[in-house]
Amino acid sequence: MSFLNNVLQPPSYGWADESGNLAQPSPKQIFTEFFTRLNVFKDKKNWLSFMSWMMIMVLAPFLFVFIFKYFSIKLLVAAFVYSMIIMGTHGTIWHHRYCTHGAYKFSNGFWRFFTQNLTIKIIPEEIYAISHHVHHALSDQPGDPYNAQGGFLYCFLADVNHQPINRTMTEKEYECCVKLMQHTGVKVNTYAQYQKWGTLANPLKTILSVALSWGLWFAAFYLIGGPGLACAIFGAAGFWAVGVRTFNYEGHGKGKDMRRDGVDFNREDMSINQVWPGLVAGEWHNNHHLYPNSARSGFKPYQLDMAWVYIKFLSMIGAVSSYRDSKKQFYIDYYSDHKANKVADKESGIEAYEMQNEVLMEETA
Repeated sequence: MSFLNNVLQPPSYGWADESGNLAQPSPKQIFTEFFTRLNVFKDKKNWLSFMSWMMIMVLAPFLFVFIFKYFSIKLLVAAFVYSMIIMGTHGTIWHHRYCTHGAYKFSNGFWRFFTQNLTIKIIPEEIYAISHHVHHALSDQPGDPYNAQGGFLYCFLADVNHQPINRTMTEKEYECCVKLMQHTGVKVNTYAQYQKWGTLANPLKTILSVALSWGLWFAAFYLIGGPGLACAIFGAAGFWAVGVRTFNYEGHGKGKDMRRDGVDFNREDMSINQVWPGLVAGEWHNNHHLYPNSARSGFKPYQLDMAWVYIKFLSMIGAVSSYRDSKKQFYIDYYSDHKANKVADKESGIEAYEMQNEVLMEETA
């Protein structure tokens, strides 16, 4: 726990105030921190944050070219499906359930590589996975990198302001950080390289992997549907990369308690189950916070989980060697008791109603 308390680079305004409560930076402080941490000319250790947002800037023109030159309903549908469903589900499969939680294991490196590169590469694994461990350890508390109580901007710009790893780790601490990523296959820096670049990821290898991913996928979509499809898909990928930064603010009730009885069973934090993220990306967030290491988070019949469908399919063909599925445990721990309580409440209500009627009849008589 002490390691996770210090594994991220604290913002200039700190995680907590003097009273130990969440520090509430102003929009000006948040934007100042954001642009300071993007400045690669001031500090080359800002390279990963700079690259993360530079990719969005590079993808933006594709969206405009699609809208103003190649727009059609068919391409709009393709863009919607790719960004909302394919990229959303892939983020859950790869970054969330595998890179962070290790909820399943691949049979070999080929299937890991295949799954990693199913979509256009946009989110660096390091930025997502390390900070997400902290998010679960300190959910809705000071130190949570995307604490919804900090406000929309606090969450939206968290990948730059709050999620990068600490740049002053000892060699032992850095080794612990590396262990959190070693199952992903991502090639990490030596400690000496980390001291130079401030990251687990190596700049050259990371840039080359992104360039290769973008080049191959653009060529593939161009061959399938010409420049219109390629621009639509790449523009949609950029749109998703911006939209996904809003998720944790929404997924934790916008800083308010929006949990519902019978829907959100985890009461340890403010996470909620939302229908749209659940259906398009398998992200039933409250369920996930109940069982973070489960390869499935859609437990109820209506909770479609496309990420789980993919993982289960790979298991059936031998590409996934093992996985954790907490659905049965969910019904044992939570849902069965909830149903029993509902039945008991209903029966109690009927008895009370009948007793009330008997009293009224006696009074009338």
